[in-house]
Amino acid sequence: MASEIREHSEPGGHAFDRRPNRVFLALSLPVLLSLIAEPLTALVDTAFISRLGSASQAALGVGTTLLSAIYWIFNFLSVGIQSEVARYSGAGQRDKARENTALALSLALLFGLALLILGWPSASWLAARMGAGDASAADAVTYLRIRLLAAPAVLLTATAFGAMRGLQQMRVPMVVALLVNALNIGLDALLIFGAGPLPAYGIAGAAWASTISQWIGAALALAAVGSALGLPRRLVLDGAPALLRIGGDMFVRTGLLTLFLILGTRAATRIGDEAGAAHHAIRQVWLFSALLLDAFAVSAQSLVGWYFGAGRIAGARKVAVLACGWGLATGVLLGAAMLVGADWVARALVPEEARAAFRQPWLWAALLMPANALCFATDGLHWGSRDYRYLRNAMVLATLAGVIGLAAVKPGDPQALVLLWQVTGIWVAIRTCAGMLRIWPGLGNSPYRALLS
Repeated sequence: MASEIREHSEPGGHAFDRRPNRVFLALSLPVLLSLIAEPLTALVDTAFISRLGSASQAALGVGTTLLSAIYWIFNFLSVGIQSEVARYSGAGQRDKARENTALALSLALLFGLALLILGWPSASWLAARMGAGDASAADAVTYLRIRLLAAPAVLLTATAFGAMRGLQQMRVPMVVALLVNALNIGLDALLIFGAGPLPAYGIAGAAWASTISQWIGAALALAAVGSALGLPRRLVLDGAPALLRIGGDMFVRTGLLTLFLILGTRAATRIGDEAGAAHHAIRQVWLFSALLLDAFAVSAQSLVGWYFGAGRIAGARKVAVLACGWGLATGVLLGAAMLVGADWVARALVPEEARAAFRQPWLWAALLMPANALCFATDGLHWGSRDYRYLRNAMVLATLAGVIGLAAVKPGDPQALVLLWQVTGIWVAIRTCAGMLRIWPGLGNSPYRALLS
């Protein structure tokens, strides 16, 4: 199948033209395995840290939420370079793909170093702004500072993965992600609880396990990009304005997305340690499940980008139909699985004292999964068509509604955590509707208007 997928550069066209479902799934499966590796490791972290009590788990929730927010703000490097490499591949311009990848990796290194320098002294302030109590604040700061040592590695790896996916070489990111996260889990077991002469480091051990693994992953990912595209003779800055324009729209969009997630976690933490622990467990599973859906989005992005680069918009239309269909069906199945597995998740991931707060919010998270599936699918389709500004505007609308809703949630309300997840449902629904309407019927100046029959 890998050889078939590479046929896009031949006169006969892309293998997707002949076997759309087979090619789409062949691209999506390696992406799926690479995407779920990190949240699966986060679930293991949650299970390990839950044995240390609610305060430690609330601190882990604060730390991982802030780090996700920080890194997601810079995901324009990965998303942008994936779309650009896919377009240049479709147009047969491999030199341009190499030059733009080198530029994106250089920016990733610079941004990563800046995050480390600025984030280290700000860790205490950030933890306090998240509403961490006295018992969890110190652990949250420790966790943040250690994890920030890997900030350049995280951004380099994500950018390298974007370039490889733009080339539709999905197996390389999969192998690297699986190796890195297997190492992370192994180090977790040793460093959190100790073994033999090795002392137990608690939550700091979880942070060191991630940091060591991420630097190893960065080295492997960079080696893979060098092998696939080669090394440029010099750094070409011609692509910087376009990449930074993408960055501006994506920065706003991702910043608002992460702002909503941060405010949601802050609201849950302010309700109490039990609510914070329950919310962290729900959020980890929900994001893990949602990332399963992102496999379709990533594959759709590369395929749509290739078809637009080749000037074959009819193929992009077929990708849009297939991505939304597979995404919706998978979202329904995931929601059902969450409902069936509620008791198991509560026992595995939620401290006993927080389980009463877990039940009803979990139900709402499960019911949101089909809409979330379409949200992910349409995001990938719009990334591939370079419709970044529209995604930015849709996120502005959704987050404005979401922030207003979160402000109305009172920490003392017995149903506060349930209301928080209902507000999340409104936030998801707005983004999903905006994404679908941009394709069908083609709202505004949609690139997909030309694809309608």
